[in-house]
Amino acid sequence: MFHSVSFVALSLTLSGYAQSPTYSATYLPSNAPYQSEQGQTGYNNCTAGYNQTSECQNAYVNNIQDWCVWAPPQPGPDSVIGNTESGHGTRLIPDGSITGAHVVVTPDYIQVTGVGNLTGINIPAGDAGGELDPHGADGNGNPVGGLVFSSAFGALEQIHEWTNFVAVDQFCFRACKPAVNAPTMCQHIYDVMGCEWNMPANYSPGVFEQCLGDSSEPMGVYGTSTFYQGEPVTPPAHPIPSSSSCTFFSTISNSEGVLIGGITSTASTPTSTAP
Repeated sequence: MFHSVSFVALSLTLSGYAQSPTYSATYLPSNAPYQSEQGQTGYNNCTAGYNQTSECQNAYVNNIQDWCVWAPPQPGPDSVIGNTESGHGTRLIPDGSITGAHVVVTPDYIQVTGVGNLTGINIPAGDAGGELDPHGADGNGNPVGGLVFSSAFGALEQIHEWTNFVAVDQFCFRACKPAVNAPTMCQHIYDVMGCEWNMPANYSPGVFEQCLGDSSEPMGVYGTSTFYQGEPVTPPAHPIPSSSSCTFFSTISNSEGVLIGGITSTASTPTSTAP
């Protein structure tokens, strides 16, 4: 599924491996509150089905047939979720929007990269994109209240460290396995560097695949040196990691026949209680 959330500028200092990160709360979709952060415009108790006017702010990154990106609910600064699979209470990415998608599951993260025409999920024509992640400059997520879930590492669980770039013609989403090194593998301080520098991977059009793969080197880390955005010399992206055991698909679909401009839905009404 495709989801959308608010776009906000943010940064995060580089985290090391020495200490496990701590988080204020951990949810599942079944027990998420109506809203998880103050100032949130959407909601998190998203029920089931799908709705092309939903303001659900739960994203899923599960497999090639079930993943999301953040996108505006209408042309503008706020964001909601678009998903490739019905059943999460989100909006669906219209069929035909994605022209290439590549999912890789590594020991440290699940990642989806690809290309398409994302004007159908309200990304403006010509938009070069930006970064969304759970660590905004004001201490809230970007989008505020955006939650991410994945079953890629076993049972469905909340993913606390993730990063997503979305442009009109390209996207990438990495959700890091809960572990001590998750903040480093899902770094957030390179927000102007884009998908191919932050997440070197396959972005080829016309290919839909799910693979196992090696983890990449942490973005910005080169041996004992760390690059910081804005320094005079920008190093190249890390090499694309090796992958194997790929399963190929002719295409992907939202399974509901939702097309660009479609307004169909199934029941998906949140419980409108106070946060």
